[in-house]
Amino acid sequence: MADDDHTQAPGEAVSCRGLEYSFGQTRAVAGIDLDVHTGEVFGLLGPNGAGKTTTIRAITTLLPVPAGMVQVFGNDTARRRMEVRRLLGYVPQQLSADGGLTGRENVSLFARVFDVSHRERAERVAQALAAVDLADVADRLVSTYSGGMVRRLELAQALVSAPRLLVLDEPTIGLDPIARTSVWECIDEVRAATGMTVLVTTHYMDEADQYCDRLALMHRGTIRALGTPEQLKQQVREEDPHQEQPTLDDVFRHFAGSGLDHSNGQEGGFGDVRRTRRTASRVG
Repeated sequence: MADDDHTQAPGEAVSCRGLEYSFGQTRAVAGIDLDVHTGEVFGLLGPNGAGKTTTIRAITTLLPVPAGMVQVFGNDTARRRMEVRRLLGYVPQQLSADGGLTGRENVSLFARVFDVSHRERAERVAQALAAVDLADVADRLVSTYSGGMVRRLELAQALVSAPRLLVLDEPTIGLDPIARTSVWECIDEVRAATGMTVLVTTHYMDEADQYCDRLALMHRGTIRALGTPEQLKQQVREEDPHQEQPTLDDVFRHFAGSGLDHSNGQEGGFGDVRRTRRTASRVG
């Protein structure tokens, strides 16, 4: 757009140019350039402390960044924050569902938060619950749900506003393999039906390999590799002749090394570990 500091390429759902963010003296994201194509599933990988969640929070307007660094469907996050938020659905690592409410009440609450009109609200809530296969248990208390059901409910909460971009931060953390597959099947079905773009962070390399169209691997605030899963594996084959048939785990180790940073930053530290373990124990 004319008043933005950079022009977003046609067809890009997300465009980051020189994105950086610091917590005090700690630089969490160090000037990355990144594009997410409309309609794709884009995976953001990396060890704890790599800058993934900070990047996600900047894209979702939860962290303020200067104008020109991030655009979502052509809207600068610094200048058009509310317009950007209306385009987003966001499922954070930490649980957002209230166990004292029913599934329907949880989704209805999010419908009000996202300003879904009263006239459309009941139908949109029902559609979101049906999309994640929870219509039959919508009027049960969430405290009675299994871990996989809770995560699918959080997807319904994010989907009730019909977002063009769904942002998922570790969406299957703490879930067993069957529940993880169920969550991804829901994501795939909604994406196929709506053309929605998906931006996801995950530590599960099998998920990234199976479900993501393209991947970026972050380490120490920078992007170390970018491409399709097969392109990244091929890059490892070319750079390391001992890796004849590398997996994404091999790709991860190749570009991130040990990944064991002794960071004092705001991402991947004690607080994040404690919150993530609390999430996993409640979902599992």
